[in-house]
Amino acid sequence: MNSVYLINNAKVISAGVQRVTSVLIRSGRIVGVGEKAVSGSSEQAILIDGSGCSLIPGLIDAHCHISFDLPKSNDELFFHRRPGLAAVVASVNAQKVLRAGVTSFFDADCIFDVGIDLRDAIEAGVVPGPRMATGGNVLITSVGGTAGRLLPNSGKLGYAVIVQTAEEIVREIRSQVKAGCDWIKVHVSGLPVRRTPMHNAGEIQAWTLDELRLVCDTAHALGVPVVGHCRNASSTRDAALAGFDMILHASYMDEEALEAVIDKRVSLVPTFTFLANLIDFGDKVGSDPALQNIFRSEIAQSSVMIRRAYEAGVPLMCGSESGFSLTPYGDWHYREMELFVDHLGLTPLEAIMCATEAGAGIFGLQSELGRIEENYIADLVLVEGDLEADINLLGQKDNIRAVFKAGQLVNTDQPLPEDWNIPGWRTGQYSSDILTYDLAHKK
Repeated sequence: MNSVYLINNAKVISAGVQRVTSVLIRSGRIVGVGEKAVSGSSEQAILIDGSGCSLIPGLIDAHCHISFDLPKSNDELFFHRRPGLAAVVASVNAQKVLRAGVTSFFDADCIFDVGIDLRDAIEAGVVPGPRMATGGNVLITSVGGTAGRLLPNSGKLGYAVIVQTAEEIVREIRSQVKAGCDWIKVHVSGLPVRRTPMHNAGEIQAWTLDELRLVCDTAHALGVPVVGHCRNASSTRDAALAGFDMILHASYMDEEALEAVIDKRVSLVPTFTFLANLIDFGDKVGSDPALQNIFRSEIAQSSVMIRRAYEAGVPLMCGSESGFSLTPYGDWHYREMELFVDHLGLTPLEAIMCATEAGAGIFGLQSELGRIEENYIADLVLVEGDLEADINLLGQKDNIRAVFKAGQLVNTDQPLPEDWNIPGWRTGQYSSDILTYDLAHKK
């Protein structure tokens, strides 16, 4: 049943503007804003007093991994997951994401076919969750990715499918489109097992420009967009030149990469949140201290060029990379906005635009999603306090007064499990350090 809601007196934030006004929701859409909301209301409308609250469009997380379930290592992700159980667990985690005010998200790649199956289950109303667009297994050469020697030279493992030849690339893309993938993802760069003096900052590029063009030509011919993981300058440059529709990270861009991104106006999803969480809180969860300095440098060096891209009109989206032990579902989806303010110099209202309307194109809903305007989909989040003054209010779950997805008020009364003890699902470790004699007897 589609209820009618009238939200009064809230500080409505949309399209970079804040104003105190009213919003009327009916049949899943926003049917009135301001005086038209009040005059179009009826006795059947459920009244919500938004006094002292901010009302924003539902957040769009442009970089999420809903099928991973918070692994602490690639070993856990690659060797300790099962298809059916992964889908069941992901259906609960999707609800955590929705309750955090994320009404839409991009599942960049998935283990097995969990993303495809979960998306279809949510759309059919089998389970509650945000609106989803999903990739399948990410296309990787055996050199690419972030798992080093764990990756095989052929076949599939974890979230990856290894492709080495033009024939394999085309076959895999067609297979994923047939299976129902919304996007094709490519790990354009990856971590080298052994770094040499020839390597530049960041990861190494693992694909040629011609191979990347083949990916785009094949996917685009079938009406499917392409996204790339790019964490060095050349991978970002070549992904843009090849025709990629979206680039994740875009780390360490140089002038050539920046020029290509601006010329092609390819959307960027910096995804600082994972890096910043390790920098700021890694000592609380036993992270490698050396990574703190590496990630701190990556944010600092990347921010300058990403800001220049933004000033030149390149769309920026907010992505949390939720799905790892450092970015649990439901906790950190807001933080990219804070980091955009702190490191890119955006205003809070500009950052909110990056976290809402900028991501609508992921779903092909550019004129229907991400704004609080008449005829737009009624995805809304009502938050206690003034978000323009303090964007971090979204990080405190008690501040979220209401979440609407397509005009339906999300039920947050039923508790969700925080974690689970599934046999073999998580990996343990003997220690986080080596117990030498000297360490054991250190005073």
